[in-house]
Amino acid sequence: MDAVAIFPGQGSQAVGMLAELAAAHKTVRATFDEASAALGEDLWSLVAEGPVERLDQTRWTQPAMLAADIAVWRVYRALGGATPLAMAGHSLGEYAALVAADAIAFDDAVRVVHRRGSVMQAAVAEGEGAMAAILGLEDAQVERICADHPGAVAANYNSPGQLVIAGSRAAVEAAAAQCLEAGARRALLLPVSVPAHSPLMAAAEVGLREALDAVELRAPRIEVLHNADLRAHAEPDAIRSALVRQLTHPVPWTRTIQVLLERGAGRFLECGPGRVLCGLGRRIQRDAEWLALESGPGLIAALGHPETETQS
Repeated sequence: MDAVAIFPGQGSQAVGMLAELAAAHKTVRATFDEASAALGEDLWSLVAEGPVERLDQTRWTQPAMLAADIAVWRVYRALGGATPLAMAGHSLGEYAALVAADAIAFDDAVRVVHRRGSVMQAAVAEGEGAMAAILGLEDAQVERICADHPGAVAANYNSPGQLVIAGSRAAVEAAAAQCLEAGARRALLLPVSVPAHSPLMAAAEVGLREALDAVELRAPRIEVLHNADLRAHAEPDAIRSALVRQLTHPVPWTRTIQVLLERGAGRFLECGPGRVLCGLGRRIQRDAEWLALESGPGLIAALGHPETETQS
């Protein structure tokens, strides 16, 4: 059965994440030590002890999540995990996929995503942006409602019946209320201040491009499907452009999984903290195998043999 690796993004972070995996595999702490050295900030203490308010600041969430994703990937590979057919990441997770595919050095990626988080936060004044998860409506219904509220757009097509909208707070709140009136099961404002994947992120494009231009990019050793266009790119400049376009482009996660299924994937390995992507994936294709590698059972199932401490 062909496997693909998928990497979660912002929203999967939590104080205490990867504690169990770190206790069993020294690779986890070593990966965080590398990321901490790149930024001059103790990221492991932040994820282990908090405070949650600092961890949830996007400029720290992004490097912490990148380190967490790569730590899980490295444990999997150190234990003999097979090379996947392809890779994809949800939003920020795309950077982890590119690191895992050897398209960008880990320390460079840590610095880039820290910059990405900073310019995203600076692009919109605090309190002026918002995101909301709409559950229980067809995508087309939500898109029509957003069209009635200029400033609100579809941002994350997470799974059938789950779409996240983003934009100005007033427009998002009004669109969310109208979604409830239209029969949505829930419309939840998310605890974020950055309206990611909306036109409001255009102001962050220059800063991100500068950060990407300052680092070396290479052709990925494993194909990475990009959020911006659902294509794999080998040319460094094409990769940079796809990452910049991603800022203002919706994340077509449902279609991403469908494309990977069409390419022959039958097993999906979530490399990162939690199991958010596995949950979304089961709503997209229940017959596929979904394994969260953060957990012992998921890691053992992915490896096909018991993990051992000495190997990682």
